[in-house]
Amino acid sequence: MTRFPLPSPSPSPRPLPLSRRRVLGAAAAVGAALPALGVAPAQAAVPARRKRLAAGGDLGPNVIVFDPATPGIQAKLDEIFKQQESDQFGAGRYQLLFKPGTYNGLNAQLGFYTSISGLGLSPDDTTINGDVTVDAGWFNGNATQNFWRSAENLALVPVNGTNRWAVAQAAPFRRMHVRGGLNLSPDGYGWASGGYIADSRIDGTVGPYSQQQWYTRDSSVGGWQNAVWNMVFSGVEGAPAQSFPNPPYTTLDTTPVSREKPFLYLDGADYKVFLPEKRTNARGTTWGSGTPRGTSLPLSQFYVARPGDGASTLNAALEQGLNLLLTPGIYHLDAPVEVKRAGTVVLGLGYATLVPDGGATALKVADVDGVRLAGFLVDAGTVNSSTLVEIGPQGASADHSADPITVQDVFVRIGGAGAGKATTSLVINARHTIVDHTWVWRADHGEGVGWDTNRADYGVVVNGDDVLMTGLFVEHFNKYDVQWNGERGRTIFFQNEKAYDAPNQAAIQNGDMKGFAAYKVADSVTSHEGWGLGSYCFYNVDPTIVQHHGFAAPNTPGVKFHDLLVVSLGGKGQYEHVINDAGAATSGSDTVPSTVVSYP
Repeated sequence: MTRFPLPSPSPSPRPLPLSRRRVLGAAAAVGAALPALGVAPAQAAVPARRKRLAAGGDLGPNVIVFDPATPGIQAKLDEIFKQQESDQFGAGRYQLLFKPGTYNGLNAQLGFYTSISGLGLSPDDTTINGDVTVDAGWFNGNATQNFWRSAENLALVPVNGTNRWAVAQAAPFRRMHVRGGLNLSPDGYGWASGGYIADSRIDGTVGPYSQQQWYTRDSSVGGWQNAVWNMVFSGVEGAPAQSFPNPPYTTLDTTPVSREKPFLYLDGADYKVFLPEKRTNARGTTWGSGTPRGTSLPLSQFYVARPGDGASTLNAALEQGLNLLLTPGIYHLDAPVEVKRAGTVVLGLGYATLVPDGGATALKVADVDGVRLAGFLVDAGTVNSSTLVEIGPQGASADHSADPITVQDVFVRIGGAGAGKATTSLVINARHTIVDHTWVWRADHGEGVGWDTNRADYGVVVNGDDVLMTGLFVEHFNKYDVQWNGERGRTIFFQNEKAYDAPNQAAIQNGDMKGFAAYKVADSVTSHEGWGLGSYCFYNVDPTIVQHHGFAAPNTPGVKFHDLLVVSLGGKGQYEHVINDAGAATSGSDTVPSTVVSYP
């Protein structure tokens, strides 16, 4: 990705490549699984043929639990980071859990597929006098590939007063309390391409510096220093005022509907999963005035899944009335995991990854209330899947407004770790679904990458009515990245890149239209609204490609967009317009956004 340079406190920001397509050489081989600290030895997966599956149990070897008395914490953190720092497409998966208490002098550096979380009900129950750091030394100071890692439910007192969190997509910062500032750029102020904050409080100033875009939801900040292309806020105390496009801040006073992600915590010696309640017109954190509102489920109501468990075992657990806790690792599925019971929770730890084999769909949800999917990765298999994740069956029509289905930090990948194919990645058929932070990515680098090698026509297709997206990242699909057919849809923040690898103009031609829009609202839709949406092109295979527009929608009063932008990265391809036939063309190789403040 190109970044538009801006003044920064660095006297000489390091110039970096135009595109994140440039990658390091082969990632280091994945080492042997690291031993757990504070966790009992792993139990064998329960065979699916048994009549009843055992619930609860220990969390396995790749969930590593610390308490303040644990010896060698820093050494263990360093060991995991050394293994995961540059292992972008490897098999290692780790969840780091910190029991309530105070920890001194730690620097938890996070590499790929590493999640760090506190085990209290409030972030302030678990305090690290130190840092949780993401930097980009492994990629020469370029943070545009710092994917698939997370920090949740901790209080930090940074050593130098400011914590560094230089991330790109799929790296949520949730339910965090930073007693100081937060720097979102890498050391040296190289490029960065994030990102997402929710339900967090940063007492000091957030400094994005080189961050191209960012979405912050239902949080509190002491200040916000700058913007590059697209900074979006909803329900954020201390957010800068609405001013798009100069500076490019899109600010909504509240988030229309939100329900925070489920999380694991300790009640005494017992693990439980907390389920935050739904909020309407939300603003600020859920935990600022004490214990959050919601309900809890004991671990005895979960099947604790292990890598090696297949679809038959996971479905047997669901049919038994259990929820699923997916411990870190890779799960190969020869059939869909089918969630049929209202209120079911499927929660992943440490980027547990579902891989559908033989063209299967990885996961299907019935047309039922209150299902919560959170915290896992879906990786397309080598045989084409018609869909990877399906929320509600085709024709779903039930009203879920009182208790919506939520999809949070569920990330989808086609290619990169090897050739993968899927016609459509994520399909939303159920009404009132909330998709809160997703990155749906057809890989532009890694293994198994090519215009037809990792073919994936559609990223997200929305057929259900009243669907809300908060933090939508969708990139590089062969046709429409987002196709929205349902009524009364809403999106707050969208980030997109068109596919880099289109071989020529004919390959992307959409009938008489030059290219498929990044975000297409069907002609039949009469009500839709979006805020803070951006699309970028980098047609480096054929820089002469022209994209007619980034956004396409019916020109009707009920379909409204606020604060749109398109960017040509370094002049590799161009947009003729922003939305439909509105908005100026991109400006050659200047890498300056073309914007539309309001449409129609």
